Amino acid sequence: MVKDKDAIENPNLKDKKMFIGIVWNCAPELKLVLSALLFFCSLVTLFQFFPSHLSFSVQDLRNCASLPPPSSALKLVTASSPPPVEIQIQHRHVKQEDVVLQNGVVKRNFNTYGTAAYNFILMSAYRGGVDTFAVIGLSSKPLHVFSKPTYLCQWLPHNATQNQNQNITVPGSKILPDWGYGRVYTVVVVNCTFPFPVGADGGGGQLLIHASTGGGGDSNFNLTDTIEALSETPGSLNPLQFSAPPKYDYLYCGSSLYGNLSPQRIREWIAYHVKMFGEKSHFVIHDAGGVHPEVMEVLRPWVEKGYVTVQDVREQERFDGYYHNQFLIVNDCLHRYRFTTKWMFFFDVDEFIFVPKKSTINTVMDSLSDYTQFTIEQRTMSNKLCYLDDHAGKIYRKWGIEKLVYRDTVKGIRRDRKYAVQPRNVFATGVHMSENTVGKTTHKTEGKIMYYHYHGTISERREPCRQLVNKTEMKVGGTPYMVDKTMREAAFAVKRFELRMIGSVLIRTRQ
Repeated sequence: MVKDKDAIENPNLKDKKMFIGIVWNCAPELKLVLSALLFFCSLVTLFQFFPSHLSFSVQDLRNCASLPPPSSALKLVTASSPPPVEIQIQHRHVKQEDVVLQNGVVKRNFNTYGTAAYNFILMSAYRGGVDTFAVIGLSSKPLHVFSKPTYLCQWLPHNATQNQNQNITVPGSKILPDWGYGRVYTVVVVNCTFPFPVGADGGGGQLLIHASTGGGGDSNFNLTDTIEALSETPGSLNPLQFSAPPKYDYLYCGSSLYGNLSPQRIREWIAYHVKMFGEKSHFVIHDAGGVHPEVMEVLRPWVEKGYVTVQDVREQERFDGYYHNQFLIVNDCLHRYRFTTKWMFFFDVDEFIFVPKKSTINTVMDSLSDYTQFTIEQRTMSNKLCYLDDHAGKIYRKWGIEKLVYRDTVKGIRRDRKYAVQPRNVFATGVHMSENTVGKTTHKTEGKIMYYHYHGTISERREPCRQLVNKTEMKVGGTPYMVDKTMREAAFAVKRFELRMIGSVLIRTRQ
């Protein structure tokens, strides 16, 4: 009766007694499970203090012992975190530990990882003749400043089994045309000149460059990378191209264009210079991000006419060089078009070449034909002062070269110059001149040829006029200016030329 009463008052009593009975009967087995669990936890705790490089199995056990996150946390990470990056391990680095020598000296060890900069970044390679080549690229600047990297040129003919000169190698001649202006990377032009013609039989072949680091700051290592610089298919070489008359009289090699350029300023520049240089001229524009759709609309009519080639060089932005790697770009242009033009010009799209009225570009260039290179004097124009000699409402509809007429007249200062070359006599080039030429250079071109520089007027899409004045001479911020209407007087003829050449397709072009 008491048992029934206890069962009524405490209905769980029967279940509790049953559980105690089971535990009591299974006590040995339970003790064994608890002991094993305690041993495993102790072992995992000890593994936390073992060195990570001791063995891979330790790390595996750590991973096994780690608990997975709760399902809710896993969902949160999956929703908010980017997908994991796949890591490819090419080789496992064996870390060198410090050691104590027998004399008690502690020998410290240094462990190296990764690569600071590429040994060589190939952009292009071109023939300079039947026995010579030019290879243009970028290389680590510290490598060339603090080490002595070398280049070995090798020609491998496709018909090597029939060619007696199966292994043709010569040292490459290194040229650094950017004069130390490089940043992480510097420009390298490697000249490969063989003692006799290679591939002149039309059999084709490969030009290999073996680029050695010269230690690269680590005297224990001299790593060499083999680069396939150029490959010629059988029958592709035409030796007559190196002596044939050039296709163009004048070719423009432009530096890298970047930024939010003004379509209207580009429109003025290209129309003006196509008119000046004439039918046998060509303009190579290098787009480093500046040829946005509106600029391309301005260039397209001239591309269709065959006067302009646009090259997309935006990929070079991956490599930190000087001013969007402009030295790299102009050297590629030099060797790419070396045999297609008589004269090659290097200047920017905010600069306008000018020759006096009694001369033409042809007569000036003929007078300088004995020189491989000549430089061009600069006339600096204000990029904000506009001459108000007309209704103020009309001035904003004029071209930039019509209204920006105030010239900086400061005397006794050295101004930058731009230049032109006969490219067949040039091995590497720069932005303001070349130091790697065969033949004479002259700087005495005052009065023959000059360029008007409108600095800062093309890099922004805005109205250039910031101050309207009607004085012929004035000072602004201590700088003297005077009115120079030379380019303004040329504008009307340029507009008529544009209309005759491409019609009115650009009539609605804006800043």
